[in-house]
Amino acid sequence: MGDAGMSWDVETDVVVVGFGGAGCAAAISAHDAGARVLVLDKESGGRAGGSTRVSGAVWFDNQDPERAAVYLRSLSAGRPIPEPVIEVWARETARNSAWMESLGIPIGLAVAPPAEFPDLEGSDVMRGWIGVEGRMGDGLLWAALSDAVRARGIEVRLGAPARELVTDDGTVLGVLAETADGSPLRIRAARGVVLATGGFEADPDMVRDHLRLTDPVVWGTPAATGDGLRMAVKAGADLWHMSNMMTLPGLRAPGYEAGFYTAFPATNAFVYLGFDGRRLVNERVALGHGHARINGSYQLFPTTPMHIVFDESARRAGPIVPGRERLAVGWASLIEGYEWSADNSAEIGKGWIHRADTVEELAELIHVDPEVLRATLDRYNAACAAGSDDQFGRPAQTLAPISEPPYYAFTSAPILAWSNGGPRRNEHAEVLDPFGATIPGLYAAGNVSSTYSWCKDGGFHIADALAFGRVAGSRAAARTTDGQ
Repeated sequence: MGDAGMSWDVETDVVVVGFGGAGCAAAISAHDAGARVLVLDKESGGRAGGSTRVSGAVWFDNQDPERAAVYLRSLSAGRPIPEPVIEVWARETARNSAWMESLGIPIGLAVAPPAEFPDLEGSDVMRGWIGVEGRMGDGLLWAALSDAVRARGIEVRLGAPARELVTDDGTVLGVLAETADGSPLRIRAARGVVLATGGFEADPDMVRDHLRLTDPVVWGTPAATGDGLRMAVKAGADLWHMSNMMTLPGLRAPGYEAGFYTAFPATNAFVYLGFDGRRLVNERVALGHGHARINGSYQLFPTTPMHIVFDESARRAGPIVPGRERLAVGWASLIEGYEWSADNSAEIGKGWIHRADTVEELAELIHVDPEVLRATLDRYNAACAAGSDDQFGRPAQTLAPISEPPYYAFTSAPILAWSNGGPRRNEHAEVLDPFGATIPGLYAAGNVSSTYSWCKDGGFHIADALAFGRVAGSRAAARTTDGQ
């Protein structure tokens, strides 16, 4: 929208659109650099905070920027990231922990898992994940960052969705937003606008067009509907990484906004089946944050709906969805407050999971040829008895038979944790047009414009949001009103 002569309702130096991790980092950094800052978020009350609020809320412990840069190049797998972006990412992610401590936020080692892609050069940089109070999830990171924003007296307007960027001759001047009652709100941003609106995983049309998922179910915030991406495109932005994402096996529950991650933490007696009733893959394939090594290369997984079948021994072993005490992550758990039953009986009773006394009856419930399902389970059970899965190479220690009735099944739509693509940006978090030129006054950070072109390890998304949130905020604050 071009309107240099617009009358403004509010004037400030930097407008940050989005109150998640990247938005908080940008607001704090811009404020601490001397700018007047206003933060907008379309959600209100207990729903604000973006996916950061319901994420694992940890960042990887980067103690060696040079090795981190090597690892990021390896993870891009032929989808190169611009070297200046890699260099700033490696340097700034190594500063995340010190920056958090400078805010007075207590941090510590939350967990030290092995690298998710150990065969890739540079993976030795993965020493663990750092979290607030040394803990994962539970909204701790967002609570700490949002408190730091408010402690600085930065104005935050919740329930105020941004609708459009105001531009003049290609320069971003401000934002058109709405108040909580739907009235228009025209905000002048003298130095710049930072888009930190999250991804587009909750917009079914964009997900179908760019990620090729036909029936998406979100794991994080339902507010991630691609708002910032649309605003940036209208202002002339190019796009990057639009086909990249993270999905998980999971279950849709009627009446809930988000899905449940079905990890089967207490049992191995389950299989993944196609709609033809045949096994699809090694069900215990090592899942990175969105990718698994299948047939010799790292591929997005899962990308299609599938049937998940298990038996009475698996039901009895424990919840197929990790409880909050084990994994305090996800919208359904943290915001909607659902607690999965310890033995899965409540969810079976609700009809979320089919139950049948025989394999043949189960086949009818999931619309699979009974003979095919029987043959599939017989072959799998024979592999368990032999201790060798000659079909997909599932590790012997993870082979557990599906032989104790009753039998259970549900149809799993991939749970979409986040998208990665959005407006292309440079190492300064400045948004670029299709010819590589900057769009003056426009910046982006976090999942609206993730650094990652392909694979990403644990703690990488939060690390990226904090790092480029700071870069965006400080860069915007340093921009003079004449755009220099």
